[in-house]
Amino acid sequence: MELKLLLRKAISITRALLTFLFALVVLSVMIWAYVQGFQLATSEYGIISFGFYGLLLGLHVLVQSIFAFLEHRQMRARKDACTFTKTIGFTISAYQEDPDYLRDSLNSIRALKYPPELLRIIMVVDGNTEEDLYMQEMFKEVFADQDPGCYVWSNNYHTRDPTIPEEDGGMWQGMDPVGDVSHIFGEDPQRQEVEDLINSKRCVCIMQKWGGKREVMYTAFKALGHTVDYIQVCDSDTKLDPLATLELCKVLESNQKYGAVGGDVMILNLKDSYISFMSSLRYWMAFNIERSCQSFFDCVSCISGPLGLYRNDLLQQFLESWYNQKFLGTHCTFGDDRHLTNRMLSMGYATKYTAHSKCYTETPAQFLRWLNQQTRWTKSYFREWLFNAMWWHKHHLWMTYESIISGVFPFFVTATIIQLFWTGTLWDILWVLCCIQLIGLVKAAYACILRGDLVMVFMSLYSALYMTSLLPAKYFAIITMNKSSWGTSGRRKIVGNYIPLLPLSVWAIILLGGLGYTIYKESQKGWYTAAKIVETRFLIYGCVAYVCYWLLMIFLYWVWFRRLCRKSSQSYSLSTV
Repeated sequence: MELKLLLRKAISITRALLTFLFALVVLSVMIWAYVQGFQLATSEYGIISFGFYGLLLGLHVLVQSIFAFLEHRQMRARKDACTFTKTIGFTISAYQEDPDYLRDSLNSIRALKYPPELLRIIMVVDGNTEEDLYMQEMFKEVFADQDPGCYVWSNNYHTRDPTIPEEDGGMWQGMDPVGDVSHIFGEDPQRQEVEDLINSKRCVCIMQKWGGKREVMYTAFKALGHTVDYIQVCDSDTKLDPLATLELCKVLESNQKYGAVGGDVMILNLKDSYISFMSSLRYWMAFNIERSCQSFFDCVSCISGPLGLYRNDLLQQFLESWYNQKFLGTHCTFGDDRHLTNRMLSMGYATKYTAHSKCYTETPAQFLRWLNQQTRWTKSYFREWLFNAMWWHKHHLWMTYESIISGVFPFFVTATIIQLFWTGTLWDILWVLCCIQLIGLVKAAYACILRGDLVMVFMSLYSALYMTSLLPAKYFAIITMNKSSWGTSGRRKIVGNYIPLLPLSVWAIILLGGLGYTIYKESQKGWYTAAKIVETRFLIYGCVAYVCYWLLMIFLYWVWFRRLCRKSSQSYSLSTV
């Protein structure tokens, strides 16, 4: 037995070392290709060129698309039936939700095609004030015939009982090494009532003291304990397809090595604005290409919060460490779904994606709220990237490779843009902008084929949002990574956080300053050499082509969007009866 343990440990260490070396090779090749700027093909006078770094990125997109296609083919080939034997704890996280979205969400949950006797529904509201009461009332109304249980908790799992002196029952006193709240002295008497209610009723709504989304999720997970086989997560703005839970369950049942599975998340309010429309296209790419490819290798990096299913016996093992996650000394609240996924991956279990399980969720339609959301997601991405790196050796090398590529890409793009705007020519700046749109069009064309919908051609417009907003926001997110909050305001409140606009302003100053400097530099040069004459022609033709492209895409978008708004029934409509 000891020999087997030693051998297993030796194999694990060897795999870790080899994986680390593989990561170094991938990173080194990317850096070398970028720094050297090795050209594979170039035109006369070097006006147009194609380098080795560009080839690597092109191959990455191609390979990712191929594996995504193969995974979709495997999904269509699966014919496994659901056994309808697994009990599921369906958890809903709610915070100042729009009443219409909440009602739609609850009605869609009620309409799920899964045996009611195997499905327990728990909604936890992050807030216990009068202004939060409407959510509990709506829950009681929707599930009126299910004898719902409702409770207003004065505290939550991690606030002390106010009747116990702090020196005897402080928040962390008496807690075991892993942070299990069950050992807190002076336990809140309401906690037992909450757990008894959840374990005695099929449909339960708990309102508790505000503590953030992770606190809300913890309450449902902790109270359910080991009483169910699987735990499904859902947000209060999520509208589920009737077969969503069934399809997730089929995947977990198909292989004991699958620890978690996520579904296809689409946008409910895509017609609200340009931002929400672009988000709907980006969501499709993220799930049906990027996560489909990851799923082919059994290593989906994030089971999205609106639609995910976990093996409960595994989740309960890392529940306390998940909740008590700290980064740079600060307790983490956001990035709960990505860290749940990472904890599952850290145990060596596979994470999957299925396009057969679908849901629709609200996305910010206003630019500032969207920017706040993206900043929060970027914070969790880079924080979880560091955590995920410790478990690369437990999974396929694709996870290591993709993590390196996606992790360094924003920094290479930033360096390229700044360098060209300050040290390049006007043609260099225009050429890189044209290349960005060209790559976007190629990816959009492939998405049109895979999805079978020409609307994906507008995905090429997403580059404008990425270059002007997302890219600078990433650096702000890195600098403020240890600042914790929900990140986006409740949908009933106006966004008041304008700080994320600061990096955009700095980015604009850097680029405009570089552009101005380049124009001045170019004006001092002679424009009558053979090289400059050819470059001038390219510059004129390039400007005309670039402007025409944007005018055409804006016109098509306007026509398409107007047509979308005139439709009486939207494509996101789901049957809930």
